[in-house]
Amino acid sequence: MGLSKLSFLGFLSAAFLVSIDAVELHRNQPTERISGSAGDVLEDDPVGRLKVFVYELPSKYNKKILQKDPRCLAHMFAAEIFMHRFLLSSAVRTFNPEEADWFYTPVYTTCDLTPNGLPLPFKSPRMMRSAIQLISSNWPYWNRTEGADHFFVVPHDFGACFHYQEEKAIERGILSMLRRATLVQTFGQRNHVCLKEGSITVPPYAPPQKMHSHLIPDKTPRSIFVYFRGLFYDVGNDPEGGYYARGARAAVWENFKNNPLFDISTEHPTTYYEDMQRAVFCLCPLGWAPWSPRLVEAVVFGCIPVIIADDIVLPFADAIPWEEIGVFVDEQDVPKLDTILTSIPPEVILRKQRLLANPSMKQAMLFPQPAQPGDAFHQVLNGLARKLPHDRSVFLKPGEKSLNWTAGPVGDLKPW
Repeated sequence: MGLSKLSFLGFLSAAFLVSIDAVELHRNQPTERISGSAGDVLEDDPVGRLKVFVYELPSKYNKKILQKDPRCLAHMFAAEIFMHRFLLSSAVRTFNPEEADWFYTPVYTTCDLTPNGLPLPFKSPRMMRSAIQLISSNWPYWNRTEGADHFFVVPHDFGACFHYQEEKAIERGILSMLRRATLVQTFGQRNHVCLKEGSITVPPYAPPQKMHSHLIPDKTPRSIFVYFRGLFYDVGNDPEGGYYARGARAAVWENFKNNPLFDISTEHPTTYYEDMQRAVFCLCPLGWAPWSPRLVEAVVFGCIPVIIADDIVLPFADAIPWEEIGVFVDEQDVPKLDTILTSIPPEVILRKQRLLANPSMKQAMLFPQPAQPGDAFHQVLNGLARKLPHDRSVFLKPGEKSLNWTAGPVGDLKPW
């Protein structure tokens, strides 16, 4: 922006030197431990601190849905499937509901996919309502609290608002029957009607084995300064422009498409994962929602995430020191990205890289099979454990009701 080409090349050379120094440091020094409360929480072991009862539902709520479309195992909302599988064999599972701290209802609400692989959540409210009617009719535990000691995994774009368009999601609000429950959701945006207070915000699902198969040697220098692949304009859903990503992605393209410091494109190369491992900074701008799998990929591949999403609530924010590992840029400051990033001192970049190299940081962002100590499954359980013991006020008096079962669009009341 107003800088000469010579200046750009100077910045680029500086970036290369920083990346080479960082690689040398990673090879010869231990990675930096996460200090303070964040590190302590990240390393918590939930076993022995809580017990979870898993409702056994008819397979039409989960397994049969997956059998119909196995693509659900690989999309960004697959945490709902893998969380269910994890809990079935987890040490925190109890078969005695009388001793349970939490109750879990396995409903796969994001596995109705279009031919292009995008989830259509239109049936989700009816499906969830049906499941809750089932557990409330066959077990006494829901009715004691109307779900206040229950948790649900709702990883769609706008969580339990169950719509892919934000204005419609806001209009619907969180499904009325889930308003006392704890929601485990990918969506996180402060002061938004679709983020319930007390929710546990998790990372989107990114296939661990696929990423691991694309690892490159540690000695490879980070020769790309800023990297991004993805949409800048969503012409199909936002033909007039400016609404998608609140204009932030468009601003990235318009300001830096010809900047030699920025390797940005709409093309998604086969070397995408390798390229991220060669980059110093990876842009993580909002899209239709504040987050994307790029956040997970950047952390796993040691690329400093540049988070462009005002009011984002980041996954496991009480365990992962996002301020220390990432760079936050206000949406309105996107035109100044080049100045912001080239102004970061080399020693700050090196420290962020050391923290990102910590294996526990990467592990916390993934849902591996089989599960590993400290992974995202365990971070969810840690979040549930930190909510214990339940306040006595969550238990209703005999005959007392709090939730309105008939709230919401009339179409949601149709049988499923």
